[in-house]
Amino acid sequence: MELRSVEELMDLLYACRGARPAPGRTGAGTDLHQHALRTAALLRRRRPADKELQVAGLVQAIGPLLRPGDRTAQPGRAADAVRPLLGERVARLVRAQVLQPQISRSEAVVQGRTCDPSDDDLLRLRQAAEESRTAGFDAGVLEDWRTVLELLAARNSRLGAVD
Repeated sequence: MELRSVEELMDLLYACRGARPAPGRTGAGTDLHQHALRTAALLRRRRPADKELQVAGLVQAIGPLLRPGDRTAQPGRAADAVRPLLGERVARLVRAQVLQPQISRSEAVVQGRTCDPSDDDLLRLRQAAEESRTAGFDAGVLEDWRTVLELLAARNSRLGAVD
């Protein structure tokens, strides 16, 4: 499935209401819709100018709806669905958020690996996703994100037209 419009994405995100991750997964009792809103809100607070990172936090919740029961395929399916609409960076963050092993900047340095900015972004996304499972604040409503989603989709459309 490829999402072609913000409206399709919004419908899918609304469908996350009441949905829960598979049993045995961290945060299995967390409503996917609220988790997505809180993750995006935390990222908005920490990186207000990075709309792509915020949106990656929001849209990662669609994986369980696109590929129920197959936890390993969910991030890839979500990434493939949002790529045409929101671009490569959002898709890469969504895909890597679960699939790549978690490693901090200090661990990477000890292992002799270099860290690029995407490593920091991924770490921020993971931290916000984990924190949002237990955070107890009002993260607003999904409609608050429509304009950001529309702006990213429009920018991605223009960039795609140039290529």
